[in-house]
Amino acid sequence: MAKSSASTSAEPVPKIPVQVRDIVIGAGAPVRAQSRTQARPDAVRAPVRQIRRLAGAGCELVRIAVPDQNAASALPAIRQRTNLPLVADIHFDHRLALAAIKAGFDKIRINPGNIGSKEKVGEIIRAAKDAGVAIRIGVNSGSIPKDILARYRHPSPPALLAAIARALEVFEKLDFHNIVLSAKTTSVRDLITVNEMLARTYPYPVHLGLTESGSPFVGGIRSAAALAPLLLQGIGDTIRISLTGDPVLEVIAGYELLAALGLRQSRPLVYSCPGCGRTRVNINRLARAVEKGLKGIKAPIKVAVMGCVVNGPGEAQEADFGIACGQGRGALFVKGKVLRSYPEDQLVAALLKEITRRL
Repeated sequence: MAKSSASTSAEPVPKIPVQVRDIVIGAGAPVRAQSRTQARPDAVRAPVRQIRRLAGAGCELVRIAVPDQNAASALPAIRQRTNLPLVADIHFDHRLALAAIKAGFDKIRINPGNIGSKEKVGEIIRAAKDAGVAIRIGVNSGSIPKDILARYRHPSPPALLAAIARALEVFEKLDFHNIVLSAKTTSVRDLITVNEMLARTYPYPVHLGLTESGSPFVGGIRSAAALAPLLLQGIGDTIRISLTGDPVLEVIAGYELLAALGLRQSRPLVYSCPGCGRTRVNINRLARAVEKGLKGIKAPIKVAVMGCVVNGPGEAQEADFGIACGQGRGALFVKGKVLRSYPEDQLVAALLKEITRRL
């Protein structure tokens, strides 16, 4: 493969395919949702439980921090207990990356700038090449080489791009292209800018994530603000909605964002109105009950839960399934047709029964 070169195109450069276990990243593949474990690897049972919960939520890649040799020694045991693609998150010590590759991990995440010499980075690259393992080159606003940071004065998008360019030199010198690129920052605007630059410069798949975005509510909003403009431009091949809390929420949020943008929908998408002075049912309770009842259903259906007669019937008619409520009761719609009316306390059960029957 020819070495990558800067492009002046206004459009994202087509991405090469990167194989990570049984999934492909880039080259027109679906945008992949990923997350990470929080437990130390050497606990083994705890990270494996988290991996299984993440898999149940639809997570396609799981990243595991490997902080030291004790953690690295547990990686084979974790690998044996799951078939999900695993990514080892490595900083500072190149031997940890070599251990993860030997343990059968499918992808390594490194910041070449904090690994040390080019020789150490080269060792990782050669081992990954021999094993068919992908490498994600990650650079963030807190890990830009000092001389680059001095040149640009602060961690601006051009500084992040310069750090990526330097990191790629040794990879391309060793003819290694099984690469995913990642440039992260806590600034929404900077994240959008640097990833636009990145996607239009290199043919490697791009991982998107707003670093340290915050708690589930705030972090979800900030992440959506950062990632949606990029995804709508066709930029981004894997995503992580980084949240402080249960990592399963990251996967749920990732799929909700992809579904909202029309990029991927593998589960029900529920529309519900916020309620107002016209509402004569407990719309909050109904919406929560519908969402809970649809968990476990793996079908790309649209379900509307509407609280009054102003927009309710019209919105419910546009969904695959829906309920539009009035005074203490509501009508059940399927593909725009009313089946029958039910009292409020029977609506959810009737809706879920009809969905289950027709899937």
